[in-house]
Amino acid sequence: MKWVTLISFIFLLSSARSRNLQRAARDAEHKSEIAHRYNDLKEETFKAVTMITFAQYLQRCSYDGLSKLVKDVVDLAQKCVANEDAPECTKPLPSIFLDEICQVEKLRDSYGAMADCCSKADPERNECFLSFKVSQPDFVQPYQRPASDVICKEYQDNRMPFLGHFIYSVARREPFLYAPTILSLAADYEHALQTCCKESDVGACLDEKAAAIKERAKKVSVKQQYSCGILKKFGERTFKADKLALLSQKYPKAPLSEMLKILHDIMGIYKECCEGDMVECMDDRAELMTYMCSKQDVFSSKIKDCCEKPVVERSQCIIEADFDDQPEGLPSLVERYLEDKEVCKGFEAGHDAFMAEFVYEYSRRHPEFSTQLILRVSRGYETLLEKCCKTDNPPECYGNTVEMLHKPIKETQEVVKTNCELLTAQGETGFLKALLIRYTKKMPQVSTDTLIEIGKKMTAVGTKCCQLPEDRRLPCSEGYLSIVMQDMCRRQETTPINDNVSHCCSDSYAYRRPCFTAMGVDTKYVPPAFDPEMFSFDEKLCTAPPAERELGQMKLLVNLIKRKPQMTEEQIKTIADGFTAMVDKCCKQSDIDTCFGEEGANLIVQSRATLGISA
Repeated sequence: MKWVTLISFIFLLSSARSRNLQRAARDAEHKSEIAHRYNDLKEETFKAVTMITFAQYLQRCSYDGLSKLVKDVVDLAQKCVANEDAPECTKPLPSIFLDEICQVEKLRDSYGAMADCCSKADPERNECFLSFKVSQPDFVQPYQRPASDVICKEYQDNRMPFLGHFIYSVARREPFLYAPTILSLAADYEHALQTCCKESDVGACLDEKAAAIKERAKKVSVKQQYSCGILKKFGERTFKADKLALLSQKYPKAPLSEMLKILHDIMGIYKECCEGDMVECMDDRAELMTYMCSKQDVFSSKIKDCCEKPVVERSQCIIEADFDDQPEGLPSLVERYLEDKEVCKGFEAGHDAFMAEFVYEYSRRHPEFSTQLILRVSRGYETLLEKCCKTDNPPECYGNTVEMLHKPIKETQEVVKTNCELLTAQGETGFLKALLIRYTKKMPQVSTDTLIEIGKKMTAVGTKCCQLPEDRRLPCSEGYLSIVMQDMCRRQETTPINDNVSHCCSDSYAYRRPCFTAMGVDTKYVPPAFDPEMFSFDEKLCTAPPAERELGQMKLLVNLIKRKPQMTEEQIKTIADGFTAMVDKCCKQSDIDTCFGEEGANLIVQSRATLGISA
């Protein structure tokens, strides 16, 4: 997609040059990157972010073991502050951390093949280490909180080591969570302790607040991994396009020049965070937030409270702040982009600048759309101009195309409406079954358990988004579905599913969701033989908890469709009704197992006949 370059003349000549000059001036002023970052962050924050970096790379290491590595880096930073000309002070920060890791004794004994990364040169060495990070590792024991009186005393008597342990604990469990977020969570935990340690029931108070912190950590971690995945899969251009749309929705009063300036900074920060360079990630994000807080009147009226918070809490607060109110009296875009006879002059003279402006103007007028939908509309408009600007009469060509440009909007609105109505009518269980039927037909190669997992995640999206006001349903639904699909596509890279899924995952970020929606039955799929063993009928169907019985029925449903993905809704209903009737009948009998043996055999025969599968 050409238009998503978003590197316009204006952008190149102002924001990028400004940023490059700023970095060049900073590099000239600071010969040592580690000294510069240490001075920026101050000792306490620098030490905390250093612990985060090591804990995310060396997830099996103890707190005490990592503390020694942290001390080495802090000692070096302090040495470089005193003398920036020292030879070891000129190394890039990532190299300093990785060198320290590669000097760990018996690294291979604890981490096996990860030790081989040390033989690579940077940046390949870092890429190698990143590939060994384990999300939600099972080798890390669940956190056991000390008794209420112990935890309060420990916090009061040894605040810094106590919070250091918390930071270490979160970082090794969430190796892809950005350092600013972890420090923000630590601040939340400290506030919880300050409040709860004054309560009569400290434990109950901490339980409630800790659950909220844990949920927030999980939610943010998923979003951050998603962002890094999109950046890695589709590159900087697509990533910038998506972020420009979001920034324009969130700060609709800010001028385009400011949007492009912070977009460029955000791009650099995400690269640092996604590459595990947490010290620079922390420092540069804090610098950007300071800049935005110095221009609150330009950006948003919604960030005032955030800007009054300490640095470690500020950035996450600003990121999670509500969209600002739309400016009043924004003119219609039809006149500017469809009725103006000079459109092609602007488009051809500065294609990327023109499209960047369109994305900005369109997004700030439509906070009710997802960024993916905005990119689809923008792509449609770009395609239109590419065609019309080559004709003899461009204004006539592009002048009456509003309906055509609205097609992706109508498609997306219809998908959201249809699914929310289905969820309301069928409830969560019925909705999940409908999704399982739909997606088992699209990708029958996926394991039954994984299909159910994906179906449950999609159902959770529906439950969350369909109860929102009309103007928030669409961005919520497509935003969260994009995260579910990204996780599915990440698995596809290591365990290919089929050509259709591969195409949807790789072809276009903006069109990924519509691609999956439109995907039909995989015609190249060769189903496995009909296996009577997949029908497991026993008294558990009568005695198991309702959730377990539902799960069993769903597994049976998925396995049936895998045998014949072309099966119709009527065939599915016939078999499902037969299964329900059998369970109702047998669970009333005194000899349940005998009943299931006889009726189960009949159901298998009937199912074969219904599906047209010979014995």
